[in-house]
Amino acid sequence: MGDRSPKSVQKQASQKQSKADASNQQKQSLIASQQATKAKLAANKKK
Repeated sequence: MGDRSPKSVQKQASQKQSKADASNQQKQSLIASQQATKAKLAANKKK
């Protein structure tokens, strides 16, 4: 059985949140780089 003390539960929750935040940050940076690439291509087409 797992440790169900409040401290343990809090620690697990914070680790899970931290992992989710890191994942979201990666997704956001990927989206930003894709948008930058699209903007560059659009700018080059206008020339």
